[in-house]
Amino acid sequence: MLLLATACVSSPPIIADKAPCSSLVPEDWRAGVEGAAAPASVALPPVGHPDALEAYADLAREWMKFGVGQTGQLQKANGRTADAIGIIERCEARDRAAIERARPKILGIIPR
Repeated sequence: MLLLATACVSSPPIIADKAPCSSLVPEDWRAGVEGAAAPASVALPPVGHPDALEAYADLAREWMKFGVGQTGQLQKANGRTADAIGIIERCEARDRAAIERARPKILGIIPR
C-alpha cells in the first residue's frame, strides 16, 4: 500500500522551454536605436548681409527637423524598453507555468 501511495506523490520532471528569455528579444535591438543625423555645418553670411535672414531661417528649419527626428528615435528607444519589460514578464510567466505543472500532485490536487 505504501508503494502505491508514493507513486501518486512523485512529481514529473520540470519541462521548461529550451529557448532562453534573451532569445525573445529581437536581434536588431542589440545595436540600439541610432540617433537622428545632425544638420551639416554650413557657412553663414554675416548678420546684415542680404542673404543672412534666409540662411539663418534655413539653418533653423534644419535644426528643427533634427529635433523632431531625434524625438522620434527617443520614442522608439523608450518603446523598446516597455516592450522588453513585457517580454521578460511573459518569459517569467512561462517559466512559472512550467514549474507549476511539475509540482507534485496527490490524486490531481496540489498539496499546500
